[in-house]
Amino acid sequence: MKRILLPAGGAILATGMLAAGLAGTANANPDWASDTMAKDAPAATAVAEFWLDYNQKTNNLAKATPYTWETKATPKLNAGGGYTPDGKPGTIAPIGEEKKTAAKIKNINLPRTIGKVFFQDSEGALKWCSATSIQSKYRNLVATAGHCVYDDKKNASVMDKWVFVPAYYQGKTPYGIFVGKQAYTHYDYSVFNDRDRDYAFVTVYNGVQIGGGTAKEVSKADYDKFTGRKEVKKVEITKAEFEKCNLNLGDCFSEGADNAPQVSGPDYPGAVLERVEVTEGFYKNAKTGPGNGNKLGEPVVEQLTYEEAIKYYNGHKTNPAKFPGTVNVDDKTNAFVTHYYVQKWVKPGTAKKYFKNVYFVVDGFIKDTGALGDNVGGQGFTWNQKTGQTVFAFGYPADAHPDGNKAYTGVTPKWTYGKTSGKVYVSAAEKVEEHVGLKSSFTPGADGGPWLVKYSNAKRLGYVNGVTSLFGDQDKNNRYDLITSPYFDGETAMIYNKAAAVWSGSIVK
Repeated sequence: MKRILLPAGGAILATGMLAAGLAGTANANPDWASDTMAKDAPAATAVAEFWLDYNQKTNNLAKATPYTWETKATPKLNAGGGYTPDGKPGTIAPIGEEKKTAAKIKNINLPRTIGKVFFQDSEGALKWCSATSIQSKYRNLVATAGHCVYDDKKNASVMDKWVFVPAYYQGKTPYGIFVGKQAYTHYDYSVFNDRDRDYAFVTVYNGVQIGGGTAKEVSKADYDKFTGRKEVKKVEITKAEFEKCNLNLGDCFSEGADNAPQVSGPDYPGAVLERVEVTEGFYKNAKTGPGNGNKLGEPVVEQLTYEEAIKYYNGHKTNPAKFPGTVNVDDKTNAFVTHYYVQKWVKPGTAKKYFKNVYFVVDGFIKDTGALGDNVGGQGFTWNQKTGQTVFAFGYPADAHPDGNKAYTGVTPKWTYGKTSGKVYVSAAEKVEEHVGLKSSFTPGADGGPWLVKYSNAKRLGYVNGVTSLFGDQDKNNRYDLITSPYFDGETAMIYNKAAAVWSGSIVK
């Protein structure tokens, strides 16, 4: 799907808490880009059905693999300097709360808001990244990395069939599948591939669950009238059935052609060896080795009853071509016939096949599960924060380290935490001039996962202040030891606010 750039202009569409939260960013005025994903309810329904069909037989979610645009270990990221915010810091409060836990907490409670985004890239491969639900006016917004939404290989087009599955686990969709409707990112990322703006915010339709129902055979007329899920199956029939079929409807058709087998040589590609029974004299005079008319193995002795042997002997006298073998009938208890074979190499023939179309409709259901934020809550959002704060990063790391060690499976979400570096990270190869760094052994698959400051273990909520973008190997031992994120500043906040004010709605009639 080709991008449609919409440069910013005029007033920012924000009301209530969102507008108040963004006070202090008036001096920031970036260009932003917006792209349509699933444009309407039918398109969104088709996307949801692609990932998980009615009968639960084709689970493309389980077939997807982690996506990353890196093809090798990221070069060592150079660190230096510090950050200069482009305005005052600001925050947007999170939505939803989990049940409170005991006061003494030993383990980190994973947020319900995190999950995987699934999509099909420009090469047709099924891929996934990490992401989180985030606060918005209509509780319908997902935050992730820009490279998990826009495909660098295809002129920055949005990924196809993009969905978010919160709390994803082994093909399960406990809260439903949330189909992407509109993607928002920084103009510099979408046009110039600027990794300092490697973030995106995606509005999603209400979640849906798909299931139940069975396929039912119907007439072509009923099939054409049916507006739900339907399919056509090709069924092989006999030639007689084909001749009775009403060809004007186009329901019956043939494939291939009738071609008799043709004698060839043993060197012909696909040639098949057949055996031809001959007389004893012909066999003795035949040559050995591969070739038409040459001997095919040793003579074959067939044990017979005396009556069978006499019958074969009499048949040979009247029709030696049909009964070419030699018979021993001297001993009534030991009668037998000896057969002699030579080679016949043939090019196999073909036969025309006949088919008809059989029409089915599926009376399964598609259920609206409600808005994303109503299901799993949403993390808060903050920008222009000082570095050196403690952050918790969440995601689904999966790929192996550059040395081949595979520490994560990508099946369940993981967490890492620490204080972000006060220095900026730079990589000319990745077009990075200002990234925030965090020591971590996360591997690709965690791409797009949220960095949360002021994370409440009891509420499982915090404030998104970054998303995983790059993976670094700082000590050059072929093991990832650093993850980085774009710095969230006032321009990030303006783009977030644009996305956070957009409605999406339901795809279920």
